[in-house]
Amino acid sequence: MSPATPRSGQKSGRRAPATKTTAAKKAETGAKTKKSSQSQSRSGRGGSQSQRQRSSTKAASRIDGSFEGYWDVESYRAAYDEMFDAEGEVRPAYKGVYSALAPADAADLETRADALGRAFIDQGITFSLSGAERPFPLDLVPRVIAAAEWSRLERGITQRVKALEAFLDDIYSEQNIVRDGVLPRRLITSCAHFHRAAAGIQPPNGVRIHVAGIDLIRDAEGTFRVLEDNLRSPSGVSYVMENRRTMARTFPDLFSSHRVRTVGDYASHLLRALRAASATNEADPTVVVLTPGVFNSAYFEHSLLARQMGVELVEGRDLFCRDNTVYMRTTEGERQVDVIYRRVDDEFLDPLQFRPNSVLGVAGLVNAARAGNVVISSAVGNGVGDDKLVYTYVPEMIDYYLGEKMQLPNVDTLRCWLDDEREEVLDRITELVIKPVEGSGGYGIVFGPDATAKELETLARKIKADPRDWIAQPVMQLSTVPTRIGNDLVPRHVDLRPFAVNDGEDVWVLPGGLTRVALPEGSLVVNSSQGGGSKDTWVLATRASREEQELAGDEVVSDPPELATAEFGRDLTASQQQQQEQQQQVRSAPDSPSETPRTAGRSGSVADSVATTAKGE
Repeated sequence: MSPATPRSGQKSGRRAPATKTTAAKKAETGAKTKKSSQSQSRSGRGGSQSQRQRSSTKAASRIDGSFEGYWDVESYRAAYDEMFDAEGEVRPAYKGVYSALAPADAADLETRADALGRAFIDQGITFSLSGAERPFPLDLVPRVIAAAEWSRLERGITQRVKALEAFLDDIYSEQNIVRDGVLPRRLITSCAHFHRAAAGIQPPNGVRIHVAGIDLIRDAEGTFRVLEDNLRSPSGVSYVMENRRTMARTFPDLFSSHRVRTVGDYASHLLRALRAASATNEADPTVVVLTPGVFNSAYFEHSLLARQMGVELVEGRDLFCRDNTVYMRTTEGERQVDVIYRRVDDEFLDPLQFRPNSVLGVAGLVNAARAGNVVISSAVGNGVGDDKLVYTYVPEMIDYYLGEKMQLPNVDTLRCWLDDEREEVLDRITELVIKPVEGSGGYGIVFGPDATAKELETLARKIKADPRDWIAQPVMQLSTVPTRIGNDLVPRHVDLRPFAVNDGEDVWVLPGGLTRVALPEGSLVVNSSQGGGSKDTWVLATRASREEQELAGDEVVSDPPELATAEFGRDLTASQQQQQEQQQQVRSAPDSPSETPRTAGRSGSVADSVATTAKGE
């Protein structure tokens, strides 16, 4: 079926969206992209240019103390600032943070920043950049999200995860959404991450997406938009927990004046979801975390989650299959495994089904899952749900499966595999961001405004040759949050990745998420390898209950648990080490292979395989 072909009548009895003619669709697409382009040129605060200039001048005069000169860089005035409104007034959620930081002088800010850096060094959390080990860049100004605003985000994320869960269950079984003409079959079958080996595998509790990372940006109007979905064991939650622990130890005074919701219980929610995923006849299921090994960029996160959940951290060579059952080798003999939280990509997971030379996975694992003797989390084949082209059809999924309107909008996206939209992309190639559908880590993205004529000519040929591989989006102005640069607090662009855990009965969203910040002036690139950093993300509680409030006093001063000790006793072959390192390049990779956040005394690392932004994935 052609992607532009209208769907036929209902066959499954589910409601599907109304169709549009090609002309109407093109007109609507043009209107959307025109509106999006116009929003990029506006300041995001409304009014004429002269009014905005007067407003900016007035706002700048109201900002004083350590924030003096905050609006000196003109380019940031086009973005939505999360601390200050257009009149220079502090937004309610940030009043406490502003009151604490505004009176601070340069020496005080430096002392606080140094304390954060020392805390990371003391915990052994550093990353390698240009051959030098340095503390992971955590900014001292937290990102604050009000309770009501977070509630809206939570509902939108939950809705999205439920729709994607229904989509994955459908396409690996009945494929009703295809038969009803809502999505073209070619969209699914042409996706590199649609695995026929996963067809017919039904998890015991029906859950395929146990953990999702939904990448969000905030546009010039202050509206949160979904940039992309990550359904294949998304990384980065270790940053969230370590950032919070470090901030709470370094600035307990800030936490004492705010009702900040905790993020420290993430591992307990994850363990509950994994245990719930096991076969119904297992009262005490055995759960393990499957890691590629110590050379993988996210090894620190794997070991941290295993330690906090109280489960075994294993590599592929620690497991084996017999009679469609998975066993773990232990010092006390064989032990059956019921749930595997895997951080190994599909391509390396089972050499009988995928790459035959993989030494990271377990031969026979997919057949064991098909037999119902083990649960793989997240499920094999989930990658079709976070394909960048499939992402553009999530509104149709929400309408089809849930009968609802999308609560969190996508970034306006042009699909090059549709003839009319491809022509628009080629006509506007100098003003759009062009992304490869299979790209990750920011690789392969071309920014039309910055590209040379030769680069754009080459790109146009690639789009015409294989349009399924490309999408285009307008250049988005990410929102800004005050950030310490030198001795000043100035605006810098940020993004956000919240994490959602699905236990089959409810979708729980970690209150906060990973905020990354682009530190170089004017940059939209949040990757650490390109000068980016991170922020602690605070979600304010609606009440000061023990369940919602972050870190009581005794928890602030408690000793942190010791880091898990990696095993180095067994020698690795060159092939094993190479495949462990390859895992960071297949998807959700660190910012570059040369950048490896580390913990002292091990070759593992803190995951930097996180959210894409408009400037780089």
